[in-house]
Amino acid sequence: MLVHPQFSPVAFTIGDFAVHWYGLMYLIGFAGGLGLGVMRARRPGSGWRAQQVWDMTAYIIAGVIIGGRLGYCLFYNFAWYARHPLEIFFVWQGGMSFHGGLLGVAAGVWLFARISRRSAVAVADFLAPLVPVGLFAGRLGNFINQELWGRPTDLPWGMVFPAVDHVARHASQLYEAALEGVALFALLWVYSARPRAAGKVLGMFLAAYGVLRFIVEFAREPDAHLQFIAFHWLTMGQLLSLPMVAAGLYFFFFHARCFAGRAKR
Repeated sequence: MLVHPQFSPVAFTIGDFAVHWYGLMYLIGFAGGLGLGVMRARRPGSGWRAQQVWDMTAYIIAGVIIGGRLGYCLFYNFAWYARHPLEIFFVWQGGMSFHGGLLGVAAGVWLFARISRRSAVAVADFLAPLVPVGLFAGRLGNFINQELWGRPTDLPWGMVFPAVDHVARHASQLYEAALEGVALFALLWVYSARPRAAGKVLGMFLAAYGVLRFIVEFAREPDAHLQFIAFHWLTMGQLLSLPMVAAGLYFFFFHARCFAGRAKR
């Protein structure tokens, strides 16, 4: 049995200003994605310039923060925020949703595509391999903060989170960092190294993330105020992942074909 190292949530201080690990992980995720995006843009024939990646990143950051916060308030704690709407803006209290952030990013991609006169799907194809970097960093932030912990387990690698209780649990944050971060990044980076039909990389990302998140939710403790949504085992995270898988399969198998069919008319 392992015990969580109980990191301080504050990474360092500058005078009276405290820099928290969770915020730092967001910064690392954005910076890592930006760096990889600039590297991809500099490949011969990419069709992108480094400055365009910088411009796109501004829209993505806004989408992640606004969408992630509103998604959490809507999907995970709507009743509370309906009664306390001003607390929607209290982001320092925590509460972000990946699926909400994804919707925010979709809006950011659409806006950037209109301004840059690109196809939104082409922008999403370029962006998709960069997203796992942020997912990896975010899950490490969850682990450091001892939040979004796993279900009880008697496996040898079960970990006690002292801030929660003294029960050995799955370190589901690290599972997600490995699957949604490392494994998904490797899959998308290799797959996108060659030219693909429009929507293929986006479809791969949506479907693969949805499947991996659905699986890892079996090791993650459901939100206390929600518990199971249906069938005594389906969690909110799994419920929200199902449309992602469906959308991913559409983009991967049908989008390019449908687009080509419309273009011939």
